[in-house]
Amino acid sequence: MRLEWRDSEEIGIRLFEKYPDTDPLTLRFTDLHQRVTDLSEFEDDPKDSNEGILEAIQMAWHEEYQDAAD
Repeated sequence: MRLEWRDSEEIGIRLFEKYPDTDPLTLRFTDLHQRVTDLSEFEDDPKDSNEGILEAIQMAWHEEYQDAAD
């Protein structure tokens, strides 16, 4: 599946699967950006992200992280 910036929910799930022990709220947006662009399925332009997009991804990942902790 090809991932793009607009796929925040799916990216959040993939990041949780790859980094299950990482609390996404502890990451800087620069680190989050790097982890997203490092995903093998990610095929969008790295320059097309912005703070709102990264925040949506971070919140989707955080939801997965919290669900696993419950």
